[in-house]
Amino acid sequence: MHALIWFVILYWVISVGIGLYAARFVKNSRDFAVAGRSLPMSVVTATVFATWFGSEAVLGISSTFVKEGLRGVVADPFGSSLCLVLVGLFFARPLYRMNLLTIGDFYRNKFGRAVEVLVTLCIVVSYLGWVAAQIKALGLVFNVVSGGYIPMETGMIIGAASVLVYTLMGGMWSVAITDFLQMIIIVVGMLYIGWEVSAMAGGASVVVAHAANAGKLDFWPAPSAREMLWFGAAWITMMLGSIPQQDVFQRVAASKNEKIAGRASILGGVLYFCFAFIPMFLAYSATLIDPQMVAGLIDTDPQLILPTLIMTKVPLIAQVMFFGALLSAIKSCASATLLAPSISFTENILKGLLPPQTDKQFLFGMRCVVLIFTVIVTVFALNSQSSIYKMVENAYKITLVAAFVPLAFGLYWKPATRQGALASIILGLSSWVLFELFAPEGFWPPQLVGVLASLGGMLLGSLMPQVMRSAPRHAL
Repeated sequence: MHALIWFVILYWVISVGIGLYAARFVKNSRDFAVAGRSLPMSVVTATVFATWFGSEAVLGISSTFVKEGLRGVVADPFGSSLCLVLVGLFFARPLYRMNLLTIGDFYRNKFGRAVEVLVTLCIVVSYLGWVAAQIKALGLVFNVVSGGYIPMETGMIIGAASVLVYTLMGGMWSVAITDFLQMIIIVVGMLYIGWEVSAMAGGASVVVAHAANAGKLDFWPAPSAREMLWFGAAWITMMLGSIPQQDVFQRVAASKNEKIAGRASILGGVLYFCFAFIPMFLAYSATLIDPQMVAGLIDTDPQLILPTLIMTKVPLIAQVMFFGALLSAIKSCASATLLAPSISFTENILKGLLPPQTDKQFLFGMRCVVLIFTVIVTVFALNSQSSIYKMVENAYKITLVAAFVPLAFGLYWKPATRQGALASIILGLSSWVLFELFAPEGFWPPQLVGVLASLGGMLLGSLMPQVMRSAPRHAL
């Protein structure tokens, strides 16, 4: 136990030091926000993968799979992986050519200030759940590796403060360089621990066969209208709702050229999809290795199944590899998701409210917002009772219903107008909120209603004024 906690402390100090070293590359606000648009293919791929391979991939997806099987994880990794592929195929190159600082700049240039503000507020709010999930996971890790000596709440505060330090100083440069190193640790650590646990469970084929016999590999929903609607809604929540997010845009914009922007998104998505199955395999292996432990945690706190298995059943070197990979996954995701909404808020909300600023003042403002946002999400994480998986999945509902349709139609539908975008946002948000309040478990999934209303708002808001202008006027 003592050796493991000292490893965690040493790893934490070294990784924070690397992040602080990367801060020397930050000379202006563009360096802080998008790393000077200079990152090569390997680094962009690594930061795409590492940003998405966070606490929900290791702890959230794995515990959800043990309880619900593949059908329960349709949003992530299936939807989230396809999101990155779609970004690489359809969104990365046209957005890169626009030379923007944030995704909110696109909405301003295409639809005006009001749309920019509304969408940016939705994006910033959506990050509360995602970042809080990472901070909650950091608290869990510190609690587990210390044998309960460090309470979860204290662990959350320590984790948030240390990630804040290098994110605050180095911005996207620190995030990118630490992500590159942490991707290596994640890949090596996950492969090693997968091999170790597989041997304990009797081999990968035994685990897979057991999962299949238990119905955990059944993917498609029951052939009923309601089940199919809810299944589809879960899939598109992250597949489409994650596209208009600042962290995804930052990796596109930080690339050296548009080819890298597109290809790195696709490759990062494929890598994420493949490696997301390793934590699922590990957690399900626990049902064979220690069924009594799983039975005790499955209905109380399934997120502890995998860490408990590692702490009680594998040798120290395997513990070191696992928690090294887990900390890398959480840190890379936490730093990226602290930076993204802070930059969006500074550029697309705060900048328009303040008098003209120098670049140095603007950079200082970004750092102040990073600090404030970190405090807010830490308080949110300390008071949230949701699971890590649900916190992440729910984060994307707001951008699905408010931001996706204006982005996609703004890029690919010439008739799209400011009125259409406003109608899309207002109808999407209002219908989603109403269904969440009055029919959260009804026949229609609230987020599906929201995105359909958003689509209708875009079409009606854009076409109706044109139809009315072109209609013949009859004399009275």
